Formats: sequence, structure tokens, C-alpha cells
Amino acid sequence: MPALALAGALTDRGARVSFIGTRRGLEKELVPGAGYELDLADLRGLERRFSARIFLFIWSLFKGSLDCLRIIGRRQPDVVVGGGGYVSAMPAFMAALMRRRVVIMELDSHMGLANRFLAPFAGRVCLSFSIPGRESGKYVLTGRPLGKNLLEATPEAGRRAFGLRDEAPVVLVSGGSLGARSLNLACAEAFGRGPLSLQLVHVSGRRDFGMLKRKLREQGADLENYHLLDYTNDLPLAMAAADLVVGRSGASVLEVAALGKPALLVPYPYATADHQRQNAEWMAAAGAAEVVRDEELSGTLFRDRVTSLLGDRKRLAAMARAGAALGERDGAGKVAAEIFGLAGKSRK
Repeated sequence: MPALALAGALTDRGARVSFIGTRRGLEKELVPGAGYELDLADLRGLERRFSARIFLFIWSLFKGSLDCLRIIGRRQPDVVVGGGGYVSAMPAFMAALMRRRVVIMELDSHMGLANRFLAPFAGRVCLSFSIPGRESGKYVLTGRPLGKNLLEATPEAGRRAFGLRDEAPVVLVSGGSLGARSLNLACAEAFGRGPLSLQLVHVSGRRDFGMLKRKLREQGADLENYHLLDYTNDLPLAMAAADLVVGRSGASVLEVAALGKPALLVPYPYATADHQRQNAEWMAAAGAAEVVRDEELSGTLFRDRVTSLLGDRKRLAAMARAGAALGERDGAGKVAAEIFGLAGKSRK
């Protein structure tokens, strides 16, 4: 979680950090679990089509703004940081109205709706990717904040964590927290029958887990080497253990690059502004990844691409070097430096 990675970099530098979140989000568990205080506000995303939920959104504009005014007034922060998305929009906007310094982070390769709205009010906009037209002034290319659990993960620790052997190659397949249906089905079709010469860590997401578990059992999968998980908190360790990472191409490609891992990327075709395709092409152009279009994906193609890459160790090594050259490992430190710089100005 980039916000927690940034919080760690800030506290290491002596800052006091707290969060604003909702009762519905993962932050309700993750933030207190990481040792930070969490203030709750009634915040909801913009409803893009008419439904009964639009009235909840309208109510949250009123109630959420009052909640944020109360929280910011009590906390008296030097800087308020928005991490993108609807949860950050109201706190950052209210902070600007209260004449507090505002920093926003854009974690994708395009400016999301909330950040496009907030950018005029921000003193700094920290970019994970270079975005055309936003190269100067308040826009700073910092890279994505990465946590210590990722940066300090090692292949040895990853293999121990998932019970993997040293002598066989490891492939990580992950389609994000919800999972990717096309990726899940292609992986089960490709490697879910008979013995395997590789070790597979397949993080399917909770939606498809039950279906895939039944499918693998029916197909006679090699369950000693095919490790199917619905979710894991140890994804950085799984990534570190992998010889090849297969997945979508959201902002997590920066994590793959930072660890220097070769990648086979299947962009989500309906991503906003087609940014996953752009991310994948950015990795491929540098020689760090191969790209497969979602509509072309099949079990046969999946198996052929994976086995071809694993069979070419020189190619994998070259892809790893290319990814490591792309990856920014100190994104959290760079964003923290921008925040401290802005806070210093606000005290003058």
C-alpha cells in the first residue's frame, strides 16, 4: 500500500502521521495494524450513473466535508497528502480551503478524476510515472512509494514463506485483489493438468477461488507444485521468490520493476484511459516484459509463453536487468522530501 510506505518514510524522518479513511475500506484494518491513528469520515465515490446510491453520495458530500473539517481542525497538520481516489478528494480539498499545504500522489500513468480536480489546489503533485504535459512546476517525478516489506524481500525468504524448493523455477500469477477471470482460467488450463516441472504460486482473488479449486481437482492438477491461494499478505515475498511474474499491468508494474523481475503482462482492456496497456508497453519497450492482449489469451498461449521464457535463462536475466534499471526504489523517500520541503515553506 503506497500510503503506508510513505507513512513509514515520513515517520523515519520524525513526522507524526495519521490517516483519514472510511468504515468500508481496507484501511480500517491495515492502518491501525501498521500502528497509525485512523480518523473515519463519511466519504463515497462519485456515482457515474443514476441509481439510489447517488443520494448516499450527495449526503456524503455534506457529511464527509464536515467530518474532514472537524478532523483537520483537530489534527492541525502542516501538510495533507492525497493518495488518489475518492477517499483522498474531500480531505485534500477541505485542507486547501483551510489554507493547509496539500500534496497529492498520482500512482498511475494517467491523472485520475480526483487528482485532476485536486491538482490546482496542490503545492506538489508527485508522479509515479512521467505523464506528458505534466513535467514541470508543481509536478515532480518521484516514483511510486514502496514499502520495506517489498524492498527488503529476498528470493530465499520468499521460497521459505511459500514452501518452495530451490531446484525448480517459480512463476507467480496474480491478477490483483479481485483477481482476473481470463488470467485465472488460462493459468488453470495451462498448468492444471498432470505433473509440473515448475512451481506455480497462483493468487486468484476470492471471487474465482472456489471455482478454480474445483477445476484443478477435477483436472488432476499437481497440487504439490500448483499453489492456489485466494489472497496473501505476503505478495512481496511471492514476487521476490519468482523467476517470472505474470499479471495485469496496473501501477504494480513499478513494484515488479523495483525487484528486477521479468514479467509477462496481460493488460486489463477496460482500464481507464487504457493506462494498463501503456504501462505494459513502457515495460516492454525497455525490454523488461512481454505483453499478451487479453482477448488473445488462452491456456495454450499462456503455457507456451511461460515455458519459452523459463527456458531462456539469458533472456530472463536481460529482462531482470532492464526492469531493475526502470525501477525507482526510493519513491517513498522522494515523496517524503517533497512533503518536508513544502512543510518548511509553510512555517516561514
